[in-house]
Amino acid sequence: MAAPVLQQNDEVAAENRKVFLQKGVFVLNLMSSPGSGKTSVLERTIEGLSGRLKLGVVEGDIYTTRDAERIEKYGVPVVQINTAGACHLDARMVKPTLEDFDLREIDLLIVENVGNLVCPAEFDLGEDARAAVLSVTEGNDKPVKYPLVFRESRAVLINKIDLLPYIDCDVDQLEKDLKQINPELMLFRVSARSGEGFEPWLSWLENQVQEKQTQKR
Repeated sequence: MAAPVLQQNDEVAAENRKVFLQKGVFVLNLMSSPGSGKTSVLERTIEGLSGRLKLGVVEGDIYTTRDAERIEKYGVPVVQINTAGACHLDARMVKPTLEDFDLREIDLLIVENVGNLVCPAEFDLGEDARAAVLSVTEGNDKPVKYPLVFRESRAVLINKIDLLPYIDCDVDQLEKDLKQINPELMLFRVSARSGEGFEPWLSWLENQVQEKQTQKR
């Protein structure tokens, strides 16, 4: 049963990807477990890229529009998807939201997936890249316990580094484990609370967008 579902999803994802390529929009699928600070990371990212890139956001949650309301305050177009129980977004959920954006006016579309370290990694949305947010408060064992999301990601933001003096987390070992799972990972130590460490992440996103827009030409 799972194979046909994934096959159908991949077909719609390919349609989404074609649209994004035609419009020159770089699409990032942002994943994490609940409580990692993913929405706060997104807010800092929007702030940091203001005046540098034109952004749009798709917010995925099981219920409520609270995260979308947070993002609206930054003046970027945002569309909410409520899954009403599903632990992930899929390509068919994302496709209708594209009509709510003027994709000609967006450089970077960030899809904030439902908080889960398992299911979201299995469903292609048509994105260009996946990134995961991992909080140091979650402990060192998350990468080895849930390797798929990190294997499928291109970047990992290790968040809440401002709390390192107060918790038992070996961030060097954490990075070592992540690199063993995926040697190509870009790793960024950040604090969404203070803004520390965000500039390399923002520059990486800018480079990804520029490469995508070159493909369009």
